[in-house]
Amino acid sequence: MIVPCYNAADYMARCVDSLLVGGAAVEIILVDDGSTDGTPALVDDYARRYPTQVRAVHQENAGHGGAINAGLKVATGTYLKVVDSDDWLDEAAFHQVLRTLESLPAPVDLFISNYIYDKVGARHKKVTRYRHGLPQHRVFGWPEVCLPVGQYLLMHALIYRTALLRDLPLQLPTHTFYVDNLFALEPLPQTKRLYYLDVDLYHYFIGRPDQSVHESVMIKRIDQQLAVNRRMIKVIAAAGELEPHLYRYMARYTEIVTGISSILLLRQGTPEARHKKANLWRYMRMTAPRFSRQARTSVVGVGVNLPGWLGRHTSVDFYRLLQQIYHFN
Repeated sequence: MIVPCYNAADYMARCVDSLLVGGAAVEIILVDDGSTDGTPALVDDYARRYPTQVRAVHQENAGHGGAINAGLKVATGTYLKVVDSDDWLDEAAFHQVLRTLESLPAPVDLFISNYIYDKVGARHKKVTRYRHGLPQHRVFGWPEVCLPVGQYLLMHALIYRTALLRDLPLQLPTHTFYVDNLFALEPLPQTKRLYYLDVDLYHYFIGRPDQSVHESVMIKRIDQQLAVNRRMIKVIAAAGELEPHLYRYMARYTEIVTGISSILLLRQGTPEARHKKANLWRYMRMTAPRFSRQARTSVVGVGVNLPGWLGRHTSVDFYRLLQQIYHFN
């Protein structure tokens, strides 16, 4: 388990304590990413109190991706999961996951479970479950994956085989937010053996006004969102002849991220933002022509490229509707 920690002293205990229940089977790598509060001391305190379970890593600030890179360098476990310091794991589900992983006759490349949107102020918590799109109780491959439109394998749902990430090698960009999209996309072409356990494992805490996925924060950091988006497009362009089901999934995922980038730029509403949006779609056309043709004519592509003032406002209204339905941001 890699836990990127930046100025997380006020809330990281809930996260780390939820991982400690895994006992000796779980290696917890706490990466202090140049924190300026009490996080470094708290990280060291956990490592001192649980020397067989917790490993402390301190580095100059490199962002979420840099913290994951640092954790991956020192990880020794068969599997690797990233748990953000303000999130946590359900204890009963965690034990089920560990028992299942231990019972597999051979390691899988990707292990998938459900996650919960623990949104601030929400009475009803939305749970993303994959039971209608993934086989259960056995190892399977991408030809058997049939996820419905609008459902994606986000970082919160994923446990990778550590050696697979090292062999890529996975190197996420530093000082950049939103790299979880790359973590959830780039390794997929190397995943052949998959397993899904229908348990609600990951609590994704969302809704703080300073959180990186809050819409106003994303608009301020739009250039970082665009950098990640372009790298996703490059991944699609370089993927070669993928298994068709895998390609369709990766294309849909990249398409929705491109749609979000486009809407955020429309929400920004400046001539410069509209120019950045046009450049993003131009980059897609030049870098990944096959994917560009598909994305441009998809519902998302058409929806974010409606012409004129009225078209831009219609696109934003559609995005707001999706926010209410899917509870993101």
